[in-house]
Amino acid sequence: MRRPAGRGDAPAFPLVALAILATAGLLSGGPEPPPEAYYLFTSFRGNGEDGLHLAWSRDGYKWTALGGDRSLLRPTVGEDRLMRDPNLCRGPDGTFHLVWTTGWRDRIIGYANSRDLVHWSPQRAIPVMSDELTARNAWAPELFFDEAKGRFLIFWSTTIPGRFPDTDATGDNGWNHRIYYCTTKDFQTFTETSLFFDGGFNVIDATILKAEGRYCLIVKDETARPVKKNLRPASAATPEGPWGDVSPPFTISWVEGPSAIRIGEEYFVYFDHYARPQYYGAVKSKDLKTWADVSKEMSFPAGCRHGTVLKVAKEIIDGLLAAPGA
Repeated sequence: MRRPAGRGDAPAFPLVALAILATAGLLSGGPEPPPEAYYLFTSFRGNGEDGLHLAWSRDGYKWTALGGDRSLLRPTVGEDRLMRDPNLCRGPDGTFHLVWTTGWRDRIIGYANSRDLVHWSPQRAIPVMSDELTARNAWAPELFFDEAKGRFLIFWSTTIPGRFPDTDATGDNGWNHRIYYCTTKDFQTFTETSLFFDGGFNVIDATILKAEGRYCLIVKDETARPVKKNLRPASAATPEGPWGDVSPPFTISWVEGPSAIRIGEEYFVYFDHYARPQYYGAVKSKDLKTWADVSKEMSFPAGCRHGTVLKVAKEIIDGLLAAPGA
């Protein structure tokens, strides 16, 4: 029999209700605040001779150079020893993987990894186009981690003379690119190189954005005759394609090096406007259909070229700010 509560007894309160309130944060004064957002941007300067530059931001608009805007990793691989188009991707184990363009006519890409972006592994070359003996280059490699398959996609731009004759006359100096790719789980063994994207036009600088339950591939239409040189999106149900619904451009001409991210409720695509005046800009959208140019609201370190953006934890930025020479 349940006895009646006396004057000194606490009122009965189900443990389930306590658990619900605790989960909702009502017993501790409110819900836990969301983790602070920090963003990191990789880029190069000049022709890529001095290597990797990093900048950070809290809002995606104002970017501050790290390390006094000095190179944080100098290139050691490739015929030209360059580090252009550095792309950074963090794997599920917390390791950062970096790939880059090593030279104008190399058939390799550069690779290194790091846990903290301060201490780096030895650099090495990944021979992505070694089986295509006539390939002229391997430019602007990017990484994307496919969560469903637990592996990284590596994709880049290459010209193979005579492979796509219908567009041979549309590029500069005979360049006629398509996007190729391979995959890896450990950056030691790689699948065979395959064609990744052919939209029927000369194309470079692809990047992938996961959005709205699908995947968006943003590429630069490299057509020079007639001049296009702008960014166009395609879409697919998986990060390996097949890519369809190639849409008209959503930027002005003379832009390249797209990098995309979601910040809050908006999607941002950053780009390098490489014609005079050279500047780093961006467009944003809430629905990936209507875009607004917000370049005049952006602030980047001077001379920033073809960078990529990613979200990182606060401790990564703190470590970079505390590193020697920061």
